[in-house]
Amino acid sequence: MSGMATTLDLRVCELLMARLCHDFAGPIAAIGNGAELLDDDDPAFVRQAATLIGESAGSAAKRLQLFRFAFGFSAGAVAGPQPHTLATEYFAGGNVAVDYTEAVRSLAPEWQRLGCLLLLIASEALPRGGMLTLNAEPAGPVVAAAGDSDRLSPEILGALKLQATSDALTSRSVTPYFAGLLAQSLGRRLAAAAMPGGFRIFCEPAGAAG
Repeated sequence: MSGMATTLDLRVCELLMARLCHDFAGPIAAIGNGAELLDDDDPAFVRQAATLIGESAGSAAKRLQLFRFAFGFSAGAVAGPQPHTLATEYFAGGNVAVDYTEAVRSLAPEWQRLGCLLLLIASEALPRGGMLTLNAEPAGPVVAAAGDSDRLSPEILGALKLQATSDALTSRSVTPYFAGLLAQSLGRRLAAAAMPGGFRIFCEPAGAAG
């Protein structure tokens, strides 16, 4: 993976693929279900099926675009929609709102890539919804999460800090681990801390004490 000092082993690659396939399974299955209903004789049923197909295709496209940037971007200019657009559209209509600040939009693409991964990680810690604010600090992107959770689980935090072995990773913790590797390739390490009403995930210099 270009730009990463640490080579991903086979298990990490397998888990990433399993996670991505899982995230696409829902909208793709819904498209198939909608297609089967198009042959129905009831016009109202057909209209509902067409709506289901359109919404599911849109959801799959939004996921594909953000995942392609977050997991596949290597170097150079961003082709197509900018990262803030990808992130905003990905979360639109869900129970997690996102503020992708102007300070982050001015960062180089590789740092915005890390920021998008932080958004994905933080959103999963807010199952009942909440607010994510992605900002920029001197050390790199930082996401502040406000909602019903004030911390990441030990499993996710260990993966984020690269304290987990690849054998201990799961499909839930592989994305934080991947983000930790990306931060490492940028001379940073990831950390998290509670804050009033939520938590934050941020970057530290790789040599920082802690």
